[in-house]
Amino acid sequence: MTARLGVCLGLCLAALPAVAAEETRVAGPDPSRAYRYLQSICRLGIRPSGSRGMLAQQRLLSSHFARFGARVTRQSFDRPDPRNGKAVRMTNLIVSWHPKRTTRVLLCCHYDTRPFPDLDPVNPRGRFLGANDGGSGVALLMELAHHMRKLDTRVGVDFVFFDAEEYLFQRGNQTLGQFFHGSTHFATVYRDRPPAHKYVAGVLLDMVGDRDLQIFVEKKSLFYAPRVVDGIWQTARRLKVEQFKDRPRPKHDVEDDHVPLNRIAKIPTCDLIDFDFPHWHTTRDNVRACSGTSLAAVGRVVLGWLETLPATGP
Repeated sequence: MTARLGVCLGLCLAALPAVAAEETRVAGPDPSRAYRYLQSICRLGIRPSGSRGMLAQQRLLSSHFARFGARVTRQSFDRPDPRNGKAVRMTNLIVSWHPKRTTRVLLCCHYDTRPFPDLDPVNPRGRFLGANDGGSGVALLMELAHHMRKLDTRVGVDFVFFDAEEYLFQRGNQTLGQFFHGSTHFATVYRDRPPAHKYVAGVLLDMVGDRDLQIFVEKKSLFYAPRVVDGIWQTARRLKVEQFKDRPRPKHDVEDDHVPLNRIAKIPTCDLIDFDFPHWHTTRDNVRACSGTSLAAVGRVVLGWLETLPATGP
């Protein structure tokens, strides 16, 4: 790792909110702190798979969650760069809370950014920070670390950060590459080499930082994981979190990391996503387009839902 990267990582670590691993739990997620985590992630710059920014992010997250007493492991694998066939090292990060519990719930997001903002009408080869699309789920899970050790839940919980959700490149009118490398690898390993634990439910956090956040029921989630969807939306109604909308919409039928988890691993997983984000895959997907209030609203529902789960899961 270069000295330049070490300096960048040091600056970003210094910018993180000061925390203590034994911090007393507050009533719910802190919007300001969650937003500062998002700012810290975006200070790393672009974070495509295999990039210096991604390596810095991996170190940042490993350090952050270790401070709260979580077990952090890596699941690495290689995939070819679609432009030249060279192997790219990709890594899923797994953060485990109460690791001895064999009944577990998965909270996940992708933490890579698209290499370029190829839907930007002005600069499709510009700098893509991916604050909402890639950063928001990461920032929210960083904030939830403040609550996990004292959360009144009977199941084990794993945070999983999927690499290479969209390691794609444009060549003229052609798209090179594939979606969902990280989640597909994770799901395949879980199916083919079953661990001692069992995931009874999953929640995917994708684009949950939009200033005008509106989360509708996603159709594939309702098909594959109706009990998870019902539990989350019941929690949102109980907590009066208005960003969660009770009805599905025709356009909210999304291909995302929850699909391999449901189809390959058979983990009933719900996708929480606001797919109406106006700056999707453009240079305007930056921290100014996001809100700590939105992040905290989703976190409040997720924590509330976890506390409702019996020891056997949903």
